Parts: sequence; structure tokens; C-alpha cells
Amino acid sequence: MHIEAFREYCLSKKGVTEELPFDAHTLVYKVMGKMFALTGLNRIPFSVNLKCDPDRALDLREVYPEIAPGYHMNKKHWNTVNFSETLATDLLQELIDHSYDLVVQGLTKKLKTALEDLE
Repeated sequence: MHIEAFREYCLSKKGVTEELPFDAHTLVYKVMGKMFALTGLNRIPFSVNLKCDPDRALDLREVYPEIAPGYHMNKKHWNTVNFSETLATDLLQELIDHSYDLVVQGLTKKLKTALEDLE
């Protein structure tokens, strides 16, 4: 999956915004104002930080050498995923979905209701 496919997939999810809150080179995706994915526009190879359940994060890191503790993030809750050709698109999309879902689960009741009301 390349950066444009990643971008399109993230933006297809309900309530997602694309922002550059830190600098002109760090692209952040948020759901209802809460971050679930970020990437450096200049990162080579292309990699993305994604939120992950702590136990699952450890399992993924053991199985896939392309998945490491989150770079500049809380290493317990975030993974850095190298979006290389060796990882299947289905797996990458599932990891994005998992990150998005974790953030949605942590939203306040008010924000969850607002998200549900979006078309």
C-alpha cells in the first residue's frame, strides 16, 4: 500500500480529518479530533504509526519484522508499521481499522453520538 492508497482509505472512514498539526511533514489522521494514524511525508520507506491493543502489539511485533514499537510514541499502545510490499493490503487495512476502532471506543458518549449522527 502506498501513501495515496493509505490516505484514501483513512479518509473513507467516518468522522476522519486529515491534518498537519505538528509541522509541514507530519500527516495526522483523527477521528472526532482524536489521533489514530500519523506518518512522515518524507519517510522512506513509507511507514505509519498506528494505535494498537498492547497485547496484540507485542504479538504483531514478534510475527512481522515490519512492525516495531511506535517511533516517538507510547511504545505500549502504538506500533510503527513499515508499509512495504511484503505486508498484505488486507493486513494493513485491518491494522488501520483496529487503530480507528480503538480510538472510537475511547471517545466520550457525546462524541460517539456525534460520530453516529454523521452521514
